[in-house]
Amino acid sequence: MDLAALTIFRAVVRENGVTRAAAKLNRVQSNVTTRIKQLEEQLGTDLFIRDGRRLVLTPAGETLLPYAERLLALADEARHAVREDRPSGRLRLGAMESVAATRLPGLLARYHQQWPAVELELETGTTDRLIERVREFEVDAALVATPLDQTALGDLFEAVPVFTEELVMLTPRGHRPIHDVGDIALSTLIAFERGCAYRAYIEKWYLEHGVRPARVLELGSYHAIVACVAAGAGVAVAPRSVLDLQTDTSNIAVHDLPDIGMIETMLIWRRGHFSSALNALRRTLMAPEETVDLPATAAAGATASAVDGG
Repeated sequence: MDLAALTIFRAVVRENGVTRAAAKLNRVQSNVTTRIKQLEEQLGTDLFIRDGRRLVLTPAGETLLPYAERLLALADEARHAVREDRPSGRLRLGAMESVAATRLPGLLARYHQQWPAVELELETGTTDRLIERVREFEVDAALVATPLDQTALGDLFEAVPVFTEELVMLTPRGHRPIHDVGDIALSTLIAFERGCAYRAYIEKWYLEHGVRPARVLELGSYHAIVACVAAGAGVAVAPRSVLDLQTDTSNIAVHDLPDIGMIETMLIWRRGHFSSALNALRRTLMAPEETVDLPATAAAGATASAVDGG
């Protein structure tokens, strides 16, 4: 059963016969008759009976008609959505917890104001988890840190850098200056679960100096991590931007990490799956202070359950 056959079936019903349906569809009568017979064979039942010069729906035809109407309406809706004269429909976005908290609130407010027909869904997770979510079509795009192993993206994804984050080490106030990893070797490392790109970078820094953290305490949010550091439970690595959300940092010391430095946040999506809603988001992220006005074909040339994490 295909859409063309259903279109012909509906036309025969609406035009009360094959002749007028063929004229309406710009088809020859024999083609219309053949397609109706093929549809009946596929369904294993007659759809029409002849009453004099008229075709009358059988009970099976009466049953099929509303389904045909719904399927054809959905097809029209799908065609309209794919053409996307202006961004619309659902856009599922994943983001690291730090990005969702520090970077997105104002940007998403602006995006919603510009494109109210887009239903944007946001979930948070670690970089590794979000890459997997995009790979499995569970989200349409994600904001992730550049993976330590950049082959994790491979040829399956498109990616564009949108933010740059400075990673810093957080310690309790009064901690001695950090000149190398030995200065924190005996401290508990407070971090997100494995899969967090920032954790991967700091653990690599430890290993490059032949040191392992004394222990690792895994927590699920930066709010909890910063609170534990302030309480003296250990040290943590975080984007400097996270500190802007803290109401009280008087018990925290912030140390630069020149060996790690700046980490790019990228917007990633599956190659070949780039809608105008996603293109509008990309434009908003990369030019946050500008008003984005997309032509209907803007997306055509683009190449470029929350689990908190980084």
